[in-house]
Amino acid sequence: MSEIDETISEAVEKAKESSDPLNSVVAILVALIATFMALCNIKDGNIVQAMSQEQAKAVDYWSYYQAKGMKQNLAESVLDQLTLQKQMSAGLPAPAAALLDKELALYAQSVKKYQKEKEDIKKQAEDAQKEYDRLNVHDDQFDMSEAALSIAIALLGVSALTRKRWLVGLAIVFAGFGVVLGFAGFLGWNLHPDALAKFLS
Repeated sequence: MSEIDETISEAVEKAKESSDPLNSVVAILVALIATFMALCNIKDGNIVQAMSQEQAKAVDYWSYYQAKGMKQNLAESVLDQLTLQKQMSAGLPAPAAALLDKELALYAQSVKKYQKEKEDIKKQAEDAQKEYDRLNVHDDQFDMSEAALSIAIALLGVSALTRKRWLVGLAIVFAGFGVVLGFAGFLGWNLHPDALAKFLS
């Protein structure tokens, strides 16, 4: 970020020194782009925090899912043992047979309960992952926006020093791309240059 600050300072100083309209245009563009980039940076920071929370939620839910799975496996194992015991002891007295049937029903109910709880937890974990992925699209938008805007500021700084007007035009192209991606991040648009995101990640 210090290189950008230096570029901004150089552009503003050059604009003060000269009465050339190019310097004034460059200084105004640099100030506007830097301001928009700062706003994007704040929003991106908030998105990164939300992504961390969603990722932590997903990890917690999957851990909870595994714990429920272990409980379900234990209940199924006990249910299997009780079923086998019932089959092997056909001549049990009525009170013992009733107690065995009660235990069988209790563990069968536990297995169903754990299965339902696992499905609910799995849905919560998948929802947290979907929200993370949704936020990641906007994080990418702000990252690409910042990259494009940084290039635009650098080009504007060079154009102020070299007096090359075509560099201002190129800077405006990069700035336009950065502003579009920034607005996409702010407004929740599903604009995501996948090839560029893969290249930069």
